[in-house]
Amino acid sequence: MNEVTLFGTCLAEAFFPDAVEAAARLLARLKLRVRRMTGAFCCGQIAFNDGLRDEARELARRFIANCEPGTPVVIPSGSCTSMVKVFYRDLFAGEPEMLTRAARLQPAVFELSQFLVNVLRTKYVGARFEHRVAFHPSCHLLRELHVADEPRLLLSGVQGLEVCEFGHPEECCGFGGMFSVKFPHISVAMLRDKMENLKASGAQFVVSNDCGCLMHIGGGLHRAGLPIGVRHLAQVLAST
Repeated sequence: MNEVTLFGTCLAEAFFPDAVEAAARLLARLKLRVRRMTGAFCCGQIAFNDGLRDEARELARRFIANCEPGTPVVIPSGSCTSMVKVFYRDLFAGEPEMLTRAARLQPAVFELSQFLVNVLRTKYVGARFEHRVAFHPSCHLLRELHVADEPRLLLSGVQGLEVCEFGHPEECCGFGGMFSVKFPHISVAMLRDKMENLKASGAQFVVSNDCGCLMHIGGGLHRAGLPIGVRHLAQVLAST
């Protein structure tokens, strides 16, 4: 294997472009030729979660059409990866041809940490990040993809980095896409619990694999005046 397709995701491209660039640098550092997916900007998850299935299918078709046969697709997002690998089966249940195409694509799609650890079989990527960090495992990453150990293994290989444990790390941060818009009071209460636990950990940064979580947690930390930054896992792994 010497080439991968990097799908940046719409949320990351809009709000965390540095995370996408970091993922590209990281993969290139590992001697891979990186093809950026430019013909598709969204996997369809946002529309799917809000019940807009026709719109979601159109976006998903575009995503599938822009994947090169035989080339792994790496996505720096647990939620978008789970949309492709898990929920496309539901989305295209009534379209046998698209369902077959989605099924053929599924084994070639990987979340970033999943790809690094399970495909490239690497733990050390030459990173240095001399800070105390708390790792937040996003819901789709953990519950749909069952990716739990891979990000922590990669963080353990970063020079100068200290992982800070905190209470109830597997609890949702309260983002959940449209959930945070439709149920703001519940979302804010969940975020408040998460921030209290992060504050007690002594971490300088919160690290996660999903930009939605980072946006939600980062906004809450900023409004509360807490001196804790947010970083995507790719940004930490690309640091030297």
